[in-house]
Amino acid sequence: MNVKPQIDEAESNALMAPPFLTEGMEPLQELAERSARLSDLMDRLSELAGDAAARPLARLQRELEESEPAITFLGQVKSGKTTLVNAVAGWSDLLPSDVNPWTSVVTSLHLIPGETRSEIGACFQMMKADEWDRLVQKGGRLGELADRAGAGDEMEKIRQQVEELREKSRRRLGKKFEMLLGQEHDYGYFDKELLERYICLGDDVFEDEDTDTGGDTQGRFADITKSADLTLHSPTCPVPLCLRDTPGVNDTFMMREQVTINAVRNSRICVVVLSAHQALSSVDMGLIRLISNMSSRDVIIFVNRIDELRDPENQIPEIEASIRRVLAENNGPEGADILFGSAWWANMVLSDSIDEKTESTAARLSGMSDRAKNPGQHGYSAAENLWHLSGMPALQRAIGNQVVSSIGNALLRRTATSMATIATGQQAANKVMISGDETETGLTMQEIRRELEALTKRHLDAMHSDLSDVTKNYRARADRAHINFVDRATHSLITHLEKVGAEHMWEYNPAGLRMLLKSAFSVYASRAQSVTRKNFEAATEELAGFYFRAFGKAVEGVQLSVPDVPEMPAPVSLAQSIALDFNDGWWKSWWRRTRGYQAFAKRFRSLISAETEEFMARVRDTQPDEINADLIGAMTGFIEQNRDVLYEIGNSRGDKDGLQRLCLGAGEADRVEQLEEILKELQAYAAMPDMEPADHG
Repeated sequence: MNVKPQIDEAESNALMAPPFLTEGMEPLQELAERSARLSDLMDRLSELAGDAAARPLARLQRELEESEPAITFLGQVKSGKTTLVNAVAGWSDLLPSDVNPWTSVVTSLHLIPGETRSEIGACFQMMKADEWDRLVQKGGRLGELADRAGAGDEMEKIRQQVEELREKSRRRLGKKFEMLLGQEHDYGYFDKELLERYICLGDDVFEDEDTDTGGDTQGRFADITKSADLTLHSPTCPVPLCLRDTPGVNDTFMMREQVTINAVRNSRICVVVLSAHQALSSVDMGLIRLISNMSSRDVIIFVNRIDELRDPENQIPEIEASIRRVLAENNGPEGADILFGSAWWANMVLSDSIDEKTESTAARLSGMSDRAKNPGQHGYSAAENLWHLSGMPALQRAIGNQVVSSIGNALLRRTATSMATIATGQQAANKVMISGDETETGLTMQEIRRELEALTKRHLDAMHSDLSDVTKNYRARADRAHINFVDRATHSLITHLEKVGAEHMWEYNPAGLRMLLKSAFSVYASRAQSVTRKNFEAATEELAGFYFRAFGKAVEGVQLSVPDVPEMPAPVSLAQSIALDFNDGWWKSWWRRTRGYQAFAKRFRSLISAETEEFMARVRDTQPDEINADLIGAMTGFIEQNRDVLYEIGNSRGDKDGLQRLCLGAGEADRVEQLEEILKELQAYAAMPDMEPADHG
């Protein structure tokens, strides 16, 4: 479904960014400049390269241009995530903050650098029929869990809630309800009304209204919208970024939990948004489980709503100490950045709506501002002061540093290394072209193709075999951890019944299972990287020998570097809730209905085995399969790139009459000199280490 823009571009909501709004963007600005320079080098190299070399260069250029680091914002419902995402995007009224608590929408903002703020387009994905059926027929995961536990009362409550949701959706959508499932709606624009129609809570449609024509009703598609993607120009963002606003992890049917986990799996950087009044309280255990499986370098914790604190200067250190204590107690990421601020203040600055009370508060708290403490930084406006107090410069800098160190530098280095191979291969092609048939070679182009095909199959088969062994060992270890966990939990249950009796409810923390699985995954990830590195080295060594066998001394200058092993994603699926994470509701009902020690043990084993089946499948099977596919893809891409270089060199042979040698002259000498200049710059990029960028604070 495509809809043309309904507004003129000149009428788009544009706003030139005041200079202070870009404070903290220095790391991203440097990344943008380095990326632009590398792109220029690629254009120059493409002009000098032949047709075969142009293909891999075009692929590298595409990868560089399409790079869009994703930052996922996590937190509870009403923690201020959406307000903070608006502030980071530099658009105070972009996303509505009253997102429908019934929906499970991940909203992605695709920011494209631009001089003015403007909307480009929107895409909304509807829930698929099977996803809706699972919710309606089984009450989602929570309904399935209650059903397995025999908690009839809880299941009936969930069923009634789902029925209410379905009837509300039918009243809104009428006969089109089933037709809309699985659809994708594309628009060449977006505005507040459009967003409210898809992702915000709306009023029920009364029976006398025409449900088939009420397209502008607020919340019309909210109940069946699964995801929203908005594309816009941002005057403050120097590189393309994707900001993902996720639903809260606490919800009635546990729908949001899974879509949030999936969003995190597709991001390297997460901003955890907490409320200053209840930072990491007991109801945030799902959030704690999620971030405890991530590295501290991938997590930024932003404590929002400091504007609501009575004594922020004294309360902030206490809150930070409390957060670090809770993280330590729950094996959370050590050393994660913890920042404080107010998304509300930031949006007041962006909307130019600072009132006298807020300005007075900002003046009183100016001592908290690093900007105010720096010598020589006097005379800035109330807006600048409030912007700094909002925490936005610190957050933007933290995001920028992580983007550069974990994604940007690696991309530039990988791209430059591949370009260096192409450039040196082009130098070798020039030598072959100039020397004609006098080049020593024992391989024809037909032989090169045949042997390269065999080389490719040999190394891909070896990598498949090595990764298969590593994965098999991981899965066996994960299964043992699962069985041991169920055994220990059952033993604990029986001991409780023998010592305390059934009148006191038993609790058992499943953190042990997650720790064992996390340890098993860590070993798998390390071994998968190790065998991938070994296979990369073996392929590089054989390719180097193959170059020489095919073309002799003409290729002595070709640079082949062992590819970087892709980073391993965090096992965030471990955060999925399982039966023992609950201590009320259906769990109490299950406990009350069970009688007899053996019945307890038997039913418990059956419940936990069924409940953890999906959990184990994701952790044990789905994620390793995805990782292995990415690693195999990296090997395939590396060999394909060298295939193009080999073909370019091979196609430069055959100058029997020496006509090319007579015609090249000074022009070829200039071409060779340009290649050497490009290669020097590429070598500097390729040698760029993975390290934290300079602190611009």
